[in-house]
Amino acid sequence: MTSIAEKTPENSPGNARKFPHLRQDFTASLVVFLVALPLCVGVAVASGVPAELGLVTGIVGGLVTGLLPGSSLQVSGPAAGLTVLVFGAVDSYGLAALGVIVLATGLIQLGMGALKLGRWFRAISLSVVEGMLAGIGLVLIAGQLYSAAGLEAPASGIDKLTGLPGAAADALGSTEALTSLALGAGTVAVMVLWKRLPKRAQTVPGALAAVGLATALTAAFGLSVATVEVSGLLDVIQPPGADAFGELANVGLLGTIVAFTLIASAESLFSAAAVDRLHKGPRTEYNKELMAQGAGNTVCGLLGALPMTAVIVRSSANVSAGARTKASRVMHGVWLLLFAALLPSVLALIPLPALAGILVHAGWKLIPFRSIVPLWRDHRGEALILVVTAVSIVAVNMFEGVLIGIALSVIKTAWEASHLKLEVVDKGAGPIQAHLTGNATFLRLPKILESLEALPQDRPVELDLSGLHHLDHACRTALENWAERHSSTGTDPVKVTEPAKAAV
Repeated sequence: MTSIAEKTPENSPGNARKFPHLRQDFTASLVVFLVALPLCVGVAVASGVPAELGLVTGIVGGLVTGLLPGSSLQVSGPAAGLTVLVFGAVDSYGLAALGVIVLATGLIQLGMGALKLGRWFRAISLSVVEGMLAGIGLVLIAGQLYSAAGLEAPASGIDKLTGLPGAAADALGSTEALTSLALGAGTVAVMVLWKRLPKRAQTVPGALAAVGLATALTAAFGLSVATVEVSGLLDVIQPPGADAFGELANVGLLGTIVAFTLIASAESLFSAAAVDRLHKGPRTEYNKELMAQGAGNTVCGLLGALPMTAVIVRSSANVSAGARTKASRVMHGVWLLLFAALLPSVLALIPLPALAGILVHAGWKLIPFRSIVPLWRDHRGEALILVVTAVSIVAVNMFEGVLIGIALSVIKTAWEASHLKLEVVDKGAGPIQAHLTGNATFLRLPKILESLEALPQDRPVELDLSGLHHLDHACRTALENWAERHSSTGTDPVKVTEPAKAAV
């Protein structure tokens, strides 16, 4: 006799063959949805845009990017790493221009993916990326501490940090500010302690539990704290108009687009590499993933929503929950859409200090505290690049800070690539032998010439260049000039043993 369970379509053999991992993906999608919901809303509020726009980006990340090939288990949506940049863009150019910036970012990503440039983002120094995230984390934490206290944050990153003592003094003199700050601190505490609970309790994501508890306390005790302002999903979707496209003539806006593209692409592809280490499924196809991110950002731009990146927190939750295919991330987009369409009024109950607490926690996790000390011990140059990049982002801005980090990384690599060793052998009689090995570049010219010019002028010299892997034009010219000068003193001409042609 056939049981009822065996007759249901979901359990039929044909359906099992078509969707062999449907149960695991369905469960994982619910977990990712619960993780994504407070983060989407929190990132939007911190970016200075309506909360619903964060949900729009999360929905597009699930339904558009989630369907495309690239990284099968990586989840995309609004990211805390772009919060500072988005806030600055909206503050400088207005909300209407955000759609143009995100649209242009998406189109550039599509072009780079089509040109197969995705793999080159893997060549960006890890120290620059970690420094970028650390700088973002510092600015994000500082800015959200003001929000947690119900105070207005200064515009620049350095002002946010230096203004914290004054903000603390203001908060201590206000009962409402202290209440708001306590609610934000409680949210952080719940998220930190949640990981110590039994695994069964952790089925509910810590961020959702913290926001739910803060919302319940606010309602139960009638706490006087700010809550999320709700406009309605359709009301906040505003495709960019002709006036917004006119802003493309602004050089500053073009620089912002480049910053969005660079940071969003690098963060997504580095996240993909991290997610690949968490599972044994198909590896990421980087060019396709870049195009998937570009398609998602193009749609977000057309809707006037936040930019998206791949997000490691949601992606790791997806893997940990047992997801097997891209169906889990697509379904998480469906749950976000249903929530935004059917339960938008719930957003109005969420206290802003709770969202600030979530982002303070997220910003803290962006700072690589554990890796800085071993990095300094083993690779001080890389540690210096990380710190300088982070400080530059705080002191100047995101785009220029990243460029400073990349420039330092290039200079360090060039210096290390020009490693050169000069060995002088003087047996007391006969010619002095000078052996050059390594890479002779213009960066090492001062050292080379100083050592050669210190050789006795009245002795013949045999200059052996056969051990060089590379000899650039500047070095060759300088060595020829030195040999000519040394030979003109009346001694025998300098005898030079040339390097292999391939090395020159």
